[in-house]
Amino acid sequence: MVLQGTIVNISAVATGCLVGKWVGSYLSAKMRETMMAGLGLAVLLIGLQLALQSNQIMIVIGSLIFGGLLGEGLGIEKRLENFGHQLQKRFSGMGKISEGFVTASLLYCVGAMAIMGALQDGMGGTPTILYAKAALDGVASIALTSTLGIGVIFSIFPLLLYQGSITLAAGLASSILTETVVTEMNAVGGLLIVAIAIDLLGIKRLPVGNLLPSVFVAIGLLWLFGMA
Repeated sequence: MVLQGTIVNISAVATGCLVGKWVGSYLSAKMRETMMAGLGLAVLLIGLQLALQSNQIMIVIGSLIFGGLLGEGLGIEKRLENFGHQLQKRFSGMGKISEGFVTASLLYCVGAMAIMGALQDGMGGTPTILYAKAALDGVASIALTSTLGIGVIFSIFPLLLYQGSITLAAGLASSILTETVVTEMNAVGGLLIVAIAIDLLGIKRLPVGNLLPSVFVAIGLLWLFGMA
């Protein structure tokens, strides 16, 4: 079935949000803070594991610089925030809609599993990567919704658009995704996941949305310099 993996993924997120909304009413503020710290540390570990796989550090640096410039030009972060604020106005009184939407959208869309899982799904294989991602995202949505509110559930829309687009374009992309390309894409995506963890841990909010193009810029740089 077309988009099977992504459909399972968004279903897991939606289910986790409903569970998190129910669980959240029984948690104290201190318990929510502890849960968010635990989730932040887990996300940090995942990001570091991916980032440390890089064998071409200059490609990673170049991807982040040029990808960041592209993202700033497109205003990705601002667009996400504006959409989140619109949701906040529409559903006022239901918690931090905007923060939950933006944080969850970035967490679910950034990283190797979203990209490689969508490609696997689009190339006709059993979407095992997205099945695994669905389990992780489902658990994360419980924690996020219990602390940031029901705004997390709206992240299923950018998730569907992002992974769905990659899945549908997978036939064209499969020939350029060599092992080296995948490794460096993982590394760049891993660093963006680290940035999300830094935000979840309350250290500093970084413009992860504007850095999203970096994952794809890595492909271009590797092929441009004959390193793919």
